[in-house]
Amino acid sequence: MDELKLYTYIAVFGSFALYFAIAWWARAASTSDFYVASGHVGPVQNGMAIAADWMSAASFISMAGLIAFLGYGGSVFLMGWTGGYVLLATLLAPYMRKHGKFTVPEFIADRFMSRTARIVAVICLIIASLTYIIGQMKGVGVAFSRFLEVDYGVGLGIGMIVVWFYAVIGGMKGITYTQIAQYCVLIFAYTVPAIFISLQLTGNPIPQLGLGSTLADGSGTYLLDKLDQVVTDLGFDQYTTANMDSRLDMFAYTLSLMIGTAGLPHVIMRFFTVPSVKAARSSAGYALVFIALLYTVAPAVGAMARLNLSFTIEPQAGQHIEYEQRPQWFKDWETTGLLQFEDKNGDGKIQYHADQQTNELVKVDRDIMVLANPAIANLPNWVIALVAAGGLAAALSTAAGLLLAISSSVSHDLMKGLFFTSLSEKRELLAGRITMTFSILLAGYLGLNPPGFAAGTVALAFGLAASSIFPALMMGIFSKTISGKAAVAGMCAGIGVTLLYVFQHKGIMFVASTSFLGDMPENWFFGISPNAFGAVGALVNFAVAILITFFGDKAPEQAQIMVDNMRKPGSDSQQVFEH
Repeated sequence: MDELKLYTYIAVFGSFALYFAIAWWARAASTSDFYVASGHVGPVQNGMAIAADWMSAASFISMAGLIAFLGYGGSVFLMGWTGGYVLLATLLAPYMRKHGKFTVPEFIADRFMSRTARIVAVICLIIASLTYIIGQMKGVGVAFSRFLEVDYGVGLGIGMIVVWFYAVIGGMKGITYTQIAQYCVLIFAYTVPAIFISLQLTGNPIPQLGLGSTLADGSGTYLLDKLDQVVTDLGFDQYTTANMDSRLDMFAYTLSLMIGTAGLPHVIMRFFTVPSVKAARSSAGYALVFIALLYTVAPAVGAMARLNLSFTIEPQAGQHIEYEQRPQWFKDWETTGLLQFEDKNGDGKIQYHADQQTNELVKVDRDIMVLANPAIANLPNWVIALVAAGGLAAALSTAAGLLLAISSSVSHDLMKGLFFTSLSEKRELLAGRITMTFSILLAGYLGLNPPGFAAGTVALAFGLAASSIFPALMMGIFSKTISGKAAVAGMCAGIGVTLLYVFQHKGIMFVASTSFLGDMPENWFFGISPNAFGAVGALVNFAVAILITFFGDKAPEQAQIMVDNMRKPGSDSQQVFEH
């Protein structure tokens, strides 16, 4: 066994052993443990768990890869996801924590006094969460297929088994403490390579400052200026000014990610695990600090990865590397199928250009950039192994939170809340675990044929949450007059329009052969891409609900009093763990 594989096994399976041990130690013994960790999680620990839950495979594996290839246009992911978290922390989480229920659909049912609203909210939650899990499963498959040198499907299966064990056994209690460990793993794995590479390229050990520094070769050239020159010489758009399709699409994409983030049920549920509204606000602040540690490094990681990739393929202008002399990392990623070379002119050299007719690096999956970056930069093997463990930690932490959100919605909202109200706590706990098992199997199946790169798939999930759940929560908290009928009609209209648009371009259930418009910009509505359409769906949701309310269907007085009490400063209305 070579040194890299040994380090990888130690890092990956050592971290897995830690997660298993924590899950067994903190296993759920009651529904309160399973859903909200009995409401006994401290603000700092919850902030760390929120950060791990929220920083998924898309954040760790895919975001810097997107920034590497999109340049300035990739900033929509940074701004959208970070801005959305601020919306969630300030506009939604404290009020929902004060209301004191287990799940998002349960809050919607109480506020709108409607069984139908609860069912529709569960359906919207499941659709958005399953789409989100697909992105996590792709991240797991990519990491395993490369670092453990197994087939993508086998890697996906291993990841499913790992997340099944600690999510099903531990519930929210086990997931919380596992996510704290996963945050420590992923943030260390993300920042250490970035420090090494920043030192290597600019001599500055702080990646955030290295991005704006001059190169360490003594030329006096700024890193971003050099990157602009390199990519434009290859025919690509200038890195520091490139847009995503159009300004309107960039705006819609950012807005969709922001309000989608604020409507993510698995993140909102984390705020139900603390003992008070004050603790919920504190944990939101801590989470933002923990998130910033990764998000401020991501632009540097993306830019430096793109520069190193270009230097590897073309060390000097016009001088292309011989295919037979390609570095080991290139060979390793070729075996996964995520990096592909086609010698179009038969000269045995790798030509990398923006022109698809002459470009011979025919596939560079964006999701490999962060994972390949340490090897491209010739960093020590232990650093490469650490990145593998970090990528898996990011994917598994979010997958567990999403699975819990789905499980609690089915077992608590549908079975216990609507259809089997006399269900015992023991049977409800069993139902939750069975639901989670089926959800993992379905997510794994969908992960075998994902609709795109991890961050793109996740963006679709955010769009679905943006078009359905976020408007319902906002209107439920800040409008006293929106009724149950209006909320149901709005959610159905919002997610219906968004799903129709996405399926037209991405295929029904993301099966490409059923895409009858094609994922082509000329067929986009006002130039808005499917990944960004959640913003339009949200506007439809708001408009439908407001119109129905305007024409006479207003919330009953009891609901209006509930809104007043929820927004009134003071002590918590309920404690979660008293349920």
